Amino acid sequence: MGPQGNSKMALPVGLYIEVTNRCNLRCRTCVQYRGMKEEPRDLSLAEVSWIADQVPGLKRAVLHGIGEPLLNKELPQIIRALKDRGVYVLYNSNALLLSPELAEEMVASGLDEFRVSLDAATEPTYARVRASESLHRVLNNLEVFIRKRQESRRSRPIISAWMVGTQENVRDLPEMILLASRLGIDEVYLQRLVYPLDGPGHGLAGREAAITDSSEELNDIIARGISLSRGLGVRFVASGLAEPGESLRLKSRDEAPWRLCRRPWEVAYITAWGNVLPCCISPFSSLDYDSLILGNVFQQGLERIWRGERFREFREKHQSADPPVCCAGCGMQWSL
Repeated sequence: MGPQGNSKMALPVGLYIEVTNRCNLRCRTCVQYRGMKEEPRDLSLAEVSWIADQVPGLKRAVLHGIGEPLLNKELPQIIRALKDRGVYVLYNSNALLLSPELAEEMVASGLDEFRVSLDAATEPTYARVRASESLHRVLNNLEVFIRKRQESRRSRPIISAWMVGTQENVRDLPEMILLASRLGIDEVYLQRLVYPLDGPGHGLAGREAAITDSSEELNDIIARGISLSRGLGVRFVASGLAEPGESLRLKSRDEAPWRLCRRPWEVAYITAWGNVLPCCISPFSSLDYDSLILGNVFQQGLERIWRGERFREFREKHQSADPPVCCAGCGMQWSL
């Protein structure tokens, strides 16, 4: 099960807190595309503070899940409240709602990282992957955001651009690094597409769209990306700080990559309704949502769930040759 018995299991050092499950896009790689399992809801500042109270040693809070965080009107206040606790705070956004006023609030809030999901560097690719023709708006918002950070004379938040690599968009990768350099984005991340193994995929979230192994073309694309990033001073890595090409490769069951994932011992994911899931990737990698719910923080409290029987069984199965289905197709090397 891991180095510690369940009753002595240290509370998580990181929380994924889904401040909202509402979204203003229906990206073709996201579970929003096939339909949500929970009704729309936002977490309030009071609820987030109550959750954080349960983890006195909290070091890191990730304020995203299946939704667009900027839709939560209390987001700046939530960030400030967590920063007052000394917590490292970040979230992922599509940046469509990042107005100049909100950009200024984000910089002033003390936010440590702002991760923007781009998935493309050109309008046609963006439209195919994210089902929106709004790339120009996103880029304009980012320009303003970066200017606000410069004017504040702060180095935070770190701003990164994220791409879920698919057969549809991976050719945009070098252009995305060029775009990041032009805008002043600090980092570019390449993330492997995760799709459900226990049923049909949706949109682009299926094996046919995934990059499961390297090819000469893919190696050339990544090599060009690495060369550009070094020349332009833009950091280029994959989720979990892995080497980009290796990150995309779908590892075999014989390699049991899920065993190397430490999330079940280090982080908890709490949805906008308070459901505790193994991690934020799990709703993308399994259609059986009910099997992912390990408890509800509003009904049981986080400590009881974290050290409870269902989580213990999950951790034991996670370390076996027959892992939970949500882990079998996921693997390792995901950023915390």
